[in-house]
Amino acid sequence: MPIVVALAGLLQLLLAGMFVIMLVAYRTAGPRAQRAVNAEAVRQGADPRVLGEHGIRLEEGRWGFAVGYAIAAVLVVLAALNLSGSEIGRVSTFAVQPLVLLGVGYVTTIQVFAVPVTVSAFAKLDDPRVQGLDIRSVLRAAADALPAWYRPATVLRWLLATVGSLAVIGALTMPAAAGYFS
Repeated sequence: MPIVVALAGLLQLLLAGMFVIMLVAYRTAGPRAQRAVNAEAVRQGADPRVLGEHGIRLEEGRWGFAVGYAIAAVLVVLAALNLSGSEIGRVSTFAVQPLVLLGVGYVTTIQVFAVPVTVSAFAKLDDPRVQGLDIRSVLRAAADALPAWYRPATVLRWLLATVGSLAVIGALTMPAAAGYFS
């Protein structure tokens, strides 16, 4: 097996693994982070419901978990097909990996840069209920409620979804890869 194919499969498996690990951790940590955010809002004299109205929701719904696990499953299947030399896997990767790059890359970019994006968005709000709310403290409360490894894992997932997706596509277009698939 060419090293470029092994690299592509490994990157796909790593991203799938990051999805599963982070979803499992977030199952319990997400509600805890939401409670911390709500408590910080109350401590500052704000109604915590206003945060949800403006997009600060840290509990993942069933749909979000289903999508995350489905993405992980698709990546595992693609990796298995690619590692076994199946041309169907390679062609499917050329169709799916750009969607991972754009879709997962977009969502994880927002997650990686959540604090500056949210602070900027809240500064522009005309809602008097959030005037004077220290949104950085609210977000810090959420971060403190998550496992210490969660932030670095978020950055790693972002890198795997973006740079990793580009590397997977590039690796599978190499001449060494082309001869492996049948």
